[in-house]
Amino acid sequence: MGKIALAIHGGAGTIRRSNMTPEMETEYRGALEAALRAGWDVLEKGGPALDAVEASVVSLEDFPLFNAGRGSVFTHEGKNELDAAIMDGSNQKAGAVAFVRNVKNPVRLARLVMEKTPHVLLAGDGADRFAEEIGAQLVDTTYYYTDFRWKQLEEAVAAERVQLDHAAAKPMSTVGAVACDSQGRLASATSTGGMTNKRYGRVGDTAIIGAGTYANDICAISCTGHGEFFIREVTGHDLASRMKFKGMSLQDAANETINQLTSIGGEGGFIAVDSSGNVVLPFNSEGMYRGWMETAGDLKIEIYR
Repeated sequence: MGKIALAIHGGAGTIRRSNMTPEMETEYRGALEAALRAGWDVLEKGGPALDAVEASVVSLEDFPLFNAGRGSVFTHEGKNELDAAIMDGSNQKAGAVAFVRNVKNPVRLARLVMEKTPHVLLAGDGADRFAEEIGAQLVDTTYYYTDFRWKQLEEAVAAERVQLDHAAAKPMSTVGAVACDSQGRLASATSTGGMTNKRYGRVGDTAIIGAGTYANDICAISCTGHGEFFIREVTGHDLASRMKFKGMSLQDAANETINQLTSIGGEGGFIAVDSSGNVVLPFNSEGMYRGWMETAGDLKIEIYR
């Protein structure tokens, strides 16, 4: 069996120890550990990387303190609009959804788009209709509601600002996972609720294949942060291209990629893994919820810089 590896993130941004109570930190660490173990269980049994990243992201979507699935942020109209994507590096097939409003786990719907349609990205009413037709698990919109997300919207509306979720001095953001399985196959998945008080149908990098989510036979990557910058830099594909065309190691390519993002004013980070099971988790923000496991089975979780 080849070297297996799994990494996850729960978002990057203004994450300070001073803003975190011991109880809240314990909750976040517990959620990250649960997500790691969900994906690791797949890999340890010889399962594919694609199943592992889906399992990890579903676990993170179900945890109400992350900005994905249950607990997602509210738009200006007081609604939840969710985005997700998944990509299989072994064949470069991908699926994504945007503006999903009634699906319990958007990452599962993204996989169904990949496997059951000839398309890559479905959005809005079309994505919701597809979810109904395909038999995805649907929920009432109240499922997503949490008090602190609603208060976050009220504060943003009162201040007349669009709040980038990762920039809030609170622990919350996009989630994602990358994995390398025993056959050296790679996969990536990402899910998000977007930004608080957003208008105009904004879509960030999560659902854009090659920007916030990407995988091929060289590496797999999932991004978090200020999505507009990740889209402009096509960050996921950029990392893979540095490895493919410059012959760089994952670590060196990751360093160049995060430095390039920083040079244009982008804030955030990403997780990535290569086909040898090497893992990197760079970020340029004050913190990033992150965890990883490698063949030895050592589980590692970090939050702050």
